[in-house]
Order: sequence, then C-alpha cells, then structure tokens
Amino acid sequence: MGYYASKVQLSYEFSRAIPTDNQKYIDYQNFRSKFGNDGNTLVLGIEATNFFKKDVFNAVTNLNKQIKNVDGVKAVLSAPEALILLKDSNNHFVPTRVFDSVYNNQLRIDSAVAIFKNQPFYNGVLYNTNTNAYLFAITVDSAIINSKQRSSLINKIKLPVDNFAKATGLQTHFSGLPFIRTEVGELIKKEMNWFLIGSLLLSALTLLIFFRSFGAMLISLAVVVIGVVFSLGTIVLLGYKITLLIALIPPLIVVIGVPNCIYFLNKYHTSYLADGDKKKALVNMIGRMGIVTLFCNIAAAVGFAVFAFTSSDLLKEFGIVSGINIMALFFISLIFIPAVLSYLPAPKPREVKYLTNKFLENVLAKIEYITFNNAKAVIIITLIITGVAIAGCFKIRSEGFIVDDLPKSDKIYTDLKWFEQNFDGVMPLEILIDTKKKKGLQKIKALEKIDSFSTYIANKPQTARPLSFVEGLKFAKQAFYDNDSLSYNVPSGTDFAFMVDYLKENKDSVKKESSLTKLITGFVDSNMQLARVSINMKDIGSKELPLFLDSLKAVADNTFDTAAYKVTFTGASVTFLEGTSYIINGLKESIFWAFVCIAICMLFLFRSFKILLCSLIPNIIPLVITAGVMGWAGISLKPSTVLVFSVALGIVIDVTIRFLINYKQELPLYKHDVHQTLSSTIKHTGISIIYTSLVLIAGFVIFCFSSFGGTKALGWLTSFTLVVGTLTNLILLPVIMRLFAKKPLIQDIRQK
Repeated sequence: MGYYASKVQLSYEFSRAIPTDNQKYIDYQNFRSKFGNDGNTLVLGIEATNFFKKDVFNAVTNLNKQIKNVDGVKAVLSAPEALILLKDSNNHFVPTRVFDSVYNNQLRIDSAVAIFKNQPFYNGVLYNTNTNAYLFAITVDSAIINSKQRSSLINKIKLPVDNFAKATGLQTHFSGLPFIRTEVGELIKKEMNWFLIGSLLLSALTLLIFFRSFGAMLISLAVVVIGVVFSLGTIVLLGYKITLLIALIPPLIVVIGVPNCIYFLNKYHTSYLADGDKKKALVNMIGRMGIVTLFCNIAAAVGFAVFAFTSSDLLKEFGIVSGINIMALFFISLIFIPAVLSYLPAPKPREVKYLTNKFLENVLAKIEYITFNNAKAVIIITLIITGVAIAGCFKIRSEGFIVDDLPKSDKIYTDLKWFEQNFDGVMPLEILIDTKKKKGLQKIKALEKIDSFSTYIANKPQTARPLSFVEGLKFAKQAFYDNDSLSYNVPSGTDFAFMVDYLKENKDSVKKESSLTKLITGFVDSNMQLARVSINMKDIGSKELPLFLDSLKAVADNTFDTAAYKVTFTGASVTFLEGTSYIINGLKESIFWAFVCIAICMLFLFRSFKILLCSLIPNIIPLVITAGVMGWAGISLKPSTVLVFSVALGIVIDVTIRFLINYKQELPLYKHDVHQTLSSTIKHTGISIIYTSLVLIAGFVIFCFSSFGGTKALGWLTSFTLVVGTLTNLILLPVIMRLFAKKPLIQDIRQK
C-alpha cells in the first residue's frame, strides 16, 4: 500500500462536483466543445497616473514582451498590444499596432495614446479612464493550468511582474479564476500539510501525557499512519486522485483511529490492573473491545459510505474511499495493537496511573451525582439550549464565494476587489445565443438584439461590458469611417453593403495580425448560427448568482423570441458555484441518510427501539447545537463547514455505541440493576471517553490557527461539537436511559 500511496496524484479539475447529467454541466461542456476553455485567463492590473510616460510605458511594453515569451502563455491583450484597423488600397482592413515597441520621445507616445483612447472598444476593457487603471488579459494553456505545472507557470508570469514593480515603484494586482484557484489551492495544501503534522504531534503529546508510555503513544501513531498509507494506496488502486474532499480523509483516519487505540489500550490497562495477568488482559481486551470497535467503525463507515450513492463524482469517490478505509482501520487496530502489545512488557504502574486519576474520578463522581439526582434539571437545561439552537438554525445561510475562505486582508482577496472596483470583476460568465438556423447571425435584427441585451448587461453593477462578435463589427465600422469614434455602433444594412469587401478575410493581413479575425471567429460558430457573449463579473456568491441569472433570463426572454432563439447561461463561474452548491446539498442529504443507516445499525445491534431512541438523542442534540451556533455566529454552510457534521457524527456515535455496549456487557454482572450498571459504566467508560475527546480536541484545535475561514471553522466547530457530544453522552444519555429503564426495557435487554 505504501508503494501505491507514493504514486498518488492531485486532481486539478473543479467541475467534477457536478453530475455529468446535470444540465449546467452539459451546457458548459457544449460551450467548451465549440469555443474552448473560458477559465484560462489571468488578469494583471496596474494603477498609475504616469502609465503613458516614456520610461514607464517602455517598461510596460518590455513587461508585456516578457509575459508573452513565457512558455504556456498563449496570448496577451493589453495596451501595448492594442490594434486599430486601417483601410488599404485593395479594400481590406489591415490590423496595425497603435504603439511602437520602444519610444525615445514623449510626443510620439502622446500621439499614439490619442489614437488608443479614440477607440471605444478598449474603454472599460483595457483601461479605466476615471481611476487610471490598466489591465493585461493573459490567456494561458488550459492543459497546463489544469495540471501540476500550473504553479510553475504562475510563478514564471509573476517573476517579470515583480521585477517591473520594483523597477517602477508601481503596485501590481493579480487575479482571474485560474490564478485564484492555483494560489488558494497551494496555500491550502501547504497549510493542511503543516496542520496535519501538527495535529498528529499534538495528539501524540496528549497521548504521552495520558498514558505516560512511549510504547502506547507509538502504537497509536503507528495505527494512524498505517491507516493513512492504506487510504492513499486505495485512492491510487481505485484510479482516483486527491480532490478537495478526498484530501480530508487522512485527518478523518486520525479522528477514527485515535479513539480505536485509546479504547483498546484503556481496556487492556483496566483488565491488567484488575488481574495482573498480561495474557488474560489481552484476551479480555480483544473479547470486550473487538465487537465494540467493530460496530463503531461500521457505523462510522456507513455514515461516510452513503456519499457513494450520490451522483456527484467528488462525493462518490469520497464516500467509497472513506468507507473502505474506516473498515480497514478496524482490522488494522484489531490485529496490530494486540500483536505489538504481546511483545511489549507488561504495563508499568506509572502507565496505568491515569486510571486512578483523582481529578477525573471527582469529575465522573459529579457527573454520576447529576445524573441520579438532577435528572429534571438536566432535561430542562437541554431543552432550553436546544430550543435556542433551533432558533439559530433558521439563521443559517447556505452561500459560497470563489474567494470564500480568504481573510479580507489577504492580497488575493484585495486584488480581486481592486479588479471589481476598477473593471467590474474578472469571473467569467458566458451567454450562448442560438438563432436556430444557419447564417441567422447575418441578420441585422439579430445583431441589434444582441447589442441591446449586451447594453443592458453592461449597465448592471455586477458585470463589466460584454464582448461579442457584435463589438468586433462595431470596431470594424468605426475603422471603415476613418476611425471616427461616433461610428462605433451596430452596422446597418447600408453599412454592410459598403463594408462587405473589407470584412472578407485578407490572408496577408491575417498572417500578420489576426486579432480581428480571432475576435469574430472566437465568438461565433462556423455556421453563423451560434453567438457567444463573454462577460466578466464580480464574485457575487452562490446565493445571489441564481437570482442575478434569473433576472438576466427574464430580460433575455423579452429581447429574444423564444421561438426563434435559445439563450443559455454558462461559464466557469456558473459551474464553479453550482459545484459548491451541489456539494453542500449533497452533504446535507448524505448526513440525513447517514443518520438513517446508523439508526438501522444501532437497531440491529441492540434489537430495541427504546435503546435506539436513547442512542440517537445524544447524537442529534450536539449537531443541532452546533448548527445553532453557526446560525447565531453568522457562519455560512459551505463544503468545509458542512463536513463538521459528518466528522462529528462519526465521533459522537462512536462514543454512544461504546457507552451502550459497555452498559450491555456489564448489566448481567450487576444482576440487571440499571442504577449500579450505569454507575459502573460512567466510571469505567467515562475515563476513556474523556481521554478520547481531549486527544481529538487537541488534534482539531490546531486548525483554529488557520488563516482560512473554512479551515478555522472546521477546527473550532468540530472541537465544540466534541465537547457537547461528550457531555450529552456522559450526562444526558444516562438520564434518558434511567427514564426508560423500567421493567419493559430491562426485559428487552435480558432477552437480547
């Protein structure tokens, strides 16, 4: 498994969260098959009042050249690359550069700037007159940006930009969907690696403090490490790659593996302390904890395996890998721990000293007192807290942003907001307008409708000015009328009659500069039936985006007769946020089914509906309270925060099963006396439950120091849920059991 684990690879795709039969996925794939990838453009921004001063502009031109020469950069659209169309004697347009490559005097630059700013096409696209902001649109190879070489490509582009900033003293801004995905992905990967190591070390330190034994600590870490190696090997053997969700499986293995080790070792030490016989203690450990751990791992595995039944590839892979390896972890624990302990010497007195910890004994004694003497108070307090939590649940928002987890001071976030302020955003939105017949785009009426719809979109605060082949025709009309800016509008039928020769492809000029041809052919299909309207927009979030698109659809339906046109909204931004929403909804649905499946397992294990009810209440309440805290604290549901419930459910149900099975095993020893059995269970199981919770909290609390909101929330919310789950299982569960522990319940248990 270690050999295969060494071959694990990262997945750089982001659209796999959506099922392949989802209409948005189908629309996006159809768009890509016709027009290529839209999510492969980086944007560089420069804000400068002296942008067109000789020395600065020469530096800008040199920067533009250096970026174009980077291997993997396909094209750069910027002020130094700006073109105008000039008419030649053969009735053809000749694309001509506005700016020279080098300038020796300011007058020539000023003359070129006047020509450049006389072209409405570039206003709002390459520069913002009001803020002196200038934009470079850098198109990169989609094959590279979706591979592990993407970080290297980004760094190669950033190198000349950083040198330019140092030389000129100007501040630069980077953004664009591929840039954000790359930078955020690298930051999360580095942070998660460090936090996983830190979590393991902190858990190891806590285990060492509790057990006072390097052997016990190393056994626990070995089980966890073997489990992680098995999980990575499983990913490769199944032909999967590490995705956003699968990357969480190693921490999940730690979460499930550490309790396994603590309960096995605790039972071993308890048995040895009672009899002083190492072999008997090992047999007792396997006999008592084997069945307990089996059902705990089955419940946890089922809870995560339900993801495999969703239609999302991301969730399906996560469910399969986690389900398989949680069960593998049971066999690793069951075989490895007793085998190693059999070779180690018998526990020393200091190694079992934690079993007689006076502080914990006092804590458990107080818990026992509360359980038997203040049951009504426990129930009333629980109902009040749960009621407040339920009110908070109604305040939870389900919303995701592309830069969701970044702190507001992070440069990636501030740069994105800079582009939104100066260029109305950089997130790609694509609109396809199908005329439903060949050469339908050659009709003036169709052009006017597209222009009218584009004008409406341009006036929306969420979007920048759209680009389409109609903008190219307006650009050509201005050129035909000697670059008069007043002529930048949709050509009429008469205009086309005069311009027809100029619009024909000039092979010589196309070889020299093909920007106009690319602009037109890149926005229409070969049949002149399908038009593409490309828009940059702000990161408005998964909640506002559907409402915004619905408003655009309403205007589109009024503009385009649905009998003659079909309008489709797609693009990387739509797919990305749709994927986020789908993951959130899929996780919520899977948690529900996990509860159902776990309930069935519990029913099969205890064969009693009353015991089932007793077991579910202490598990539901911690999740409800956590959801309430999220609502009151204003924490949105997103993939990272929804996973808190899955992870916490797996841990808390584990505690419940161990408590109930220990109770069931000890009930005959106390002649079915519920009071005495509960008292014994609280004392004996309570120690291992508290130790397990403290170790896991120590492992998760380190994530609270993350700079990412989602990772930070995962850390403290999971720790909080563990604390609540520990309290409900040690206090509320015995109270509920005593309420139901009348003759029928005792008879049920005796029969089983």
